[in-house]
Amino acid sequence: MNAHARIVQLDAVRVRFGRERESFLALDQTTLKVEDGEFVAMVGPSGCGKSTILKLVAGLLQPTEGAVIVAGREAGAERIGIGMAFQNPTMLPWLTIRQNIMLPLKIVEPYASSFRKEKGRLFRDKVDALLEKVGLAGFGDQRPWELSGGMLQRANLCRALIHEPRLLMLDEPFGALDQFTREELWAILQELWIETRPTVFLVTHDLREAAFLASRILVMSARPGRVIDDRNVSFARPRTLDTTYEDGFVALTHALRSLIVTARQNQEARP
Repeated sequence: MNAHARIVQLDAVRVRFGRERESFLALDQTTLKVEDGEFVAMVGPSGCGKSTILKLVAGLLQPTEGAVIVAGREAGAERIGIGMAFQNPTMLPWLTIRQNIMLPLKIVEPYASSFRKEKGRLFRDKVDALLEKVGLAGFGDQRPWELSGGMLQRANLCRALIHEPRLLMLDEPFGALDQFTREELWAILQELWIETRPTVFLVTHDLREAAFLASRILVMSARPGRVIDDRNVSFARPRTLDTTYEDGFVALTHALRSLIVTARQNQEARP
């Protein structure tokens, strides 16, 4: 992997939803660049367009104006390995955890051809190794309803990573979990990123989560969203919970909070 290759670029992107009088501007003149292997977190007020950016990069949404370039081509023009995890793990209840994790292998090349030929047997060890890394060793044959919310989200991470994606898109993946489970999963996700170095886009409302995980944090304005702050996060890795109590970490989260509070106030002050 070339750590200096640009994998994502948004140039003066605007996104408008709706038609005529019913339309509204979701993103306005949004420009950003992300290098291969970066871990980027996006924070900002609710409705500021963070999830819209994920959809643009994944090729699920087209910009109204501007350009979205992924791996040197317009988003969606060329297949690139993308893994996605959301707040709701959405596991298929009639499949085992292992079978749910294998789902991307059935549709994503170069794995799909081998999967069909071998009926998935080649990938069992690959799945079980990931399950062990996230603390779910021995749970591959369980059904989704037999696992807790935190366990399902661990399995969800495995499913997002099983096909070794170049881009990992995470939209509030830990938002529904209790604080202790979230913090455990921060450490697991950090370890997985250090080992495999995909480019990660994380949307989160948790400023501690952003500062713990990210190598860069983008702060979005209130709607219409645009990037109002872009800063590197230089804390040494691997980060631990002790890192979150250090003066520099606390100062960073306070600075981010102030930016978001100001963005919300500016929106409320508009006529």
